[in-house]
Amino acid sequence: MSDFAAIAELLAQNRPGYTLPQQLYVGEEAYRFDAEVMLKSVWLYACTVAHVKNPGDWYLFELGETSAIILRGRDGEIRAFHNTCTHRGAKLCDGRAGNAPRIMCPYHQWTFALDGKLLAARNMPEEFEKAAFGLRPVAVENAGGLIFLCFADDPPPIDRAKADIAAQVKLYDMDRLRVAVQDDLIEHANWKLVMENNRECYHCDVNHPELLKSLSTYGFGKGLPEDGEGDVVDDARFDAMLEEQRAHWQALGIYHDLIEFPEGWWHRVARLPLAHGAVSQTLDGKPASGKLIWPHGLEPTSLSIWTQPNSWHHFCCDHVVTFSLVPLGPDRTLLRTSWLVHEDAVEGVDYDPENLAAVWRATNKQDSRLASINHAGIRGDGYRQGMYSVEEKLVDAFKTFYVERGAAALAARGA
Repeated sequence: MSDFAAIAELLAQNRPGYTLPQQLYVGEEAYRFDAEVMLKSVWLYACTVAHVKNPGDWYLFELGETSAIILRGRDGEIRAFHNTCTHRGAKLCDGRAGNAPRIMCPYHQWTFALDGKLLAARNMPEEFEKAAFGLRPVAVENAGGLIFLCFADDPPPIDRAKADIAAQVKLYDMDRLRVAVQDDLIEHANWKLVMENNRECYHCDVNHPELLKSLSTYGFGKGLPEDGEGDVVDDARFDAMLEEQRAHWQALGIYHDLIEFPEGWWHRVARLPLAHGAVSQTLDGKPASGKLIWPHGLEPTSLSIWTQPNSWHHFCCDHVVTFSLVPLGPDRTLLRTSWLVHEDAVEGVDYDPENLAAVWRATNKQDSRLASINHAGIRGDGYRQGMYSVEEKLVDAFKTFYVERGAAALAARGA
């Protein structure tokens, strides 16, 4: 097994305010390090409670060769287990999701309860104890309806992030939502470049016409003075509008101060105004669904949550969009986007799936192209570590998280 000594040397070359060394973006060893070590040492966003809404619902989250089953038990609890039979190691569930009263191995029909206990194993020796052969658990946490996994034997703390996220997401009562649309997009770029692209809107004005019908670039790398962005743009009109909006949100009881990766934590939570009078992230700014998901009517605002290292989420008055990604190789990334609506919303009556997904489908396609040309350029001999703009401080925050957690994961291995 590699000790990843070359990766340690590359991580040590990190320069604050600059991009990563070339091989951390394009190298095969860097991909193996990310999938086998770094990403297994941190909390990863996997899905929402709506993806496992009913008892018996299961959903797979896969990272490299490791697969986890997320299950809703008969008691309503959400648990996660390695997708590996404890008999001879066969993969238990295949496909993206499903529903079953129990989990049965397709190889020898060992059967497991939804809480992971082994129920049946044929013709085993007399000394065999079923209690010792239950499914192997994976650490799982529910942050207000967002489900996070960690594959480490000793997961890092999650309490602060869980509390901060849950405090604001509870408005949207995710237990009452369901998945209306889900897309998988394979991006031809390293996963870190896909994440870096998401962490800035320096590129948005030229590349995202659909997105900018309802979102401004304020708050996505510029425009919020209290988080140190006052030197990026001086817009008194926006500041006055934001102050007025925040007073209104305070009157509604929904205002919270910006949370921006506090004290080394890995989450950002911001309530932001929508642009151009929009009340939802749609092409016309009108609601995508007639069934609202919060108690405050049509409001020109959305709640945005970013978590390191693999997710971002937008909560509107009528729907939620969640994004997760995992690396598939040095130059391939799976981006999974889910659109959630109220559980009582009826397709074709309350919402049109195409309209619901239109803005972010277009944006994802545009971002995929940008990430691919970024990756293609980095592969060449002309690449050198580049300097971030003042609008790319959130990119630098992601890169810093990656470097610090990567170095810590190597240290824990004794590398």
